[in-house]
Amino acid sequence: MTAPSGTPQPSAQPRWFTTLFLTDMWERFSFFGMQAILILFAVAPVSQGGLGLPHPTAVALYGAYVGLLFALSMPGGWLGDRVLGEQRATLYGGVVIALGHYMMLLPTRPTAYLGLVLIAVGTGLLKPNMLALLGRFYGPDESSKREAALVIFYIGIQISALLAPLVTGFLGERVNWHIGFGAAGVGMTFGVIQYALGLRRFGDTGRRPAHPASAGELRTVTMRVGVAAAVVGGLLVADLLLGAFTITHVIAGIGLVTLVAPFVYFSVLTRRARLSRAERQRLSAFRWVLLAAALFWMFVIQAGSTLSLFAQQHTAREVGGFLIPASWFQSAIPLFILVTAPVFAWVWLRGGSRTGVAAKISLGHGLVGVGFVVMSLAAAAAANGSQVSPLWLLFVLFTLACGEVVLGPAALSSAVDLAPTAFAGRTMALYWMFAAVGGGLGSLLGRLISGEPRPVYYLGLAVLALATAAGFAFARRRLSAAMAPSAAEHGTAAAPVAKGIPSA
Repeated sequence: MTAPSGTPQPSAQPRWFTTLFLTDMWERFSFFGMQAILILFAVAPVSQGGLGLPHPTAVALYGAYVGLLFALSMPGGWLGDRVLGEQRATLYGGVVIALGHYMMLLPTRPTAYLGLVLIAVGTGLLKPNMLALLGRFYGPDESSKREAALVIFYIGIQISALLAPLVTGFLGERVNWHIGFGAAGVGMTFGVIQYALGLRRFGDTGRRPAHPASAGELRTVTMRVGVAAAVVGGLLVADLLLGAFTITHVIAGIGLVTLVAPFVYFSVLTRRARLSRAERQRLSAFRWVLLAAALFWMFVIQAGSTLSLFAQQHTAREVGGFLIPASWFQSAIPLFILVTAPVFAWVWLRGGSRTGVAAKISLGHGLVGVGFVVMSLAAAAAANGSQVSPLWLLFVLFTLACGEVVLGPAALSSAVDLAPTAFAGRTMALYWMFAAVGGGLGSLLGRLISGEPRPVYYLGLAVLALATAAGFAFARRRLSAAMAPSAAEHGTAAAPVAKGIPSA
């Protein structure tokens, strides 16, 4: 079977593409491998090499980590664009990620927390700049080639997400948690080495910052970062002197930042821009898309936190005398995505423009809502301590995967279409900053639940998702009208730069 004309195949790509593709694939292997065992490691008793955190604290930690990772894509993109250049930013980000994994290889609590911070910082630096570097190799009239290349990247991401939990999950749950984190670090090290060896293939592309910051701008940024660091340091010292310090205070602080920062940035961005009436109308619709995306990613991160704990404690996992590691369930979502993505793509192509963004957002949330209704039933069946069939959990993960396939591309596409031209280049980073809101909300929910999540917890998530779906379904015509470009602007919108887009 031959590929469609114009779709580049991996073997047909230039050597620089192979370097970037393998870097991304190994980075995703390390990320998904670590993520698969993080929550299980957090709740594992100290005697078994874990952190020994209560369930609510572990869920809050996971949400804060995911939120911080998303939020750091904006400063990471800025550093590459204004200071380092994409080549060096990608390299430094990979080194920091690998260092973070190796810190988690050490069997101490402080190094585990430090490792999480380093991984988040490194990912925020690597992902936006690597994709920006990829985009620089394609001209304005090569959008089809660029999109086809991103499809290949997306397939690589799902393959990594499928395989990584199988490797790190087995090592972490059956051998040692820290060995599992170390395996993820080895994967990232492979990525860094092959990237460093392939740097010569890039030539001058991305070698220097595209828009170098002036000395005055650097002083201003340095001063602001220093003030922020001094405030955080002062609060931490005061907490220590009062004898009240716990890790939950740090988690709460990170969760608060990931909740507030995107709204502040959005407000500052829109106040400074001179917008036409049509742009302000689309911006109003764009806010709803961002909020819908934030809620959706809050639902999705449940797969790696509360649902992973449910797999470990309440799911019958023994098959033929072999106990399936709970982390292996994290491979289900990428598998379902690989299977269902072509089906949904065919449906959307057949439907043309009849299925708008609002309808897809409604459908995505509706699928998630149905999944959490089923999850509440599964939790009720396991309330007496019994174990339930893995089919319950697999069905929920299937609905999350379908919801991601439906909503994710539609929301990203609308971010491109609805962004005012005044800040089109920062739109994608803004989208992922609102994904950080989802992480912050997940962290907040983790702090609110007491003990293990109950059926009412999942039912509450279901009600919220279904209410969001109903709201977008009801308002789809009005939102579609608000999202439509005016006659004067039709066909003239500038394509934004792919800056600050960490792969989901």
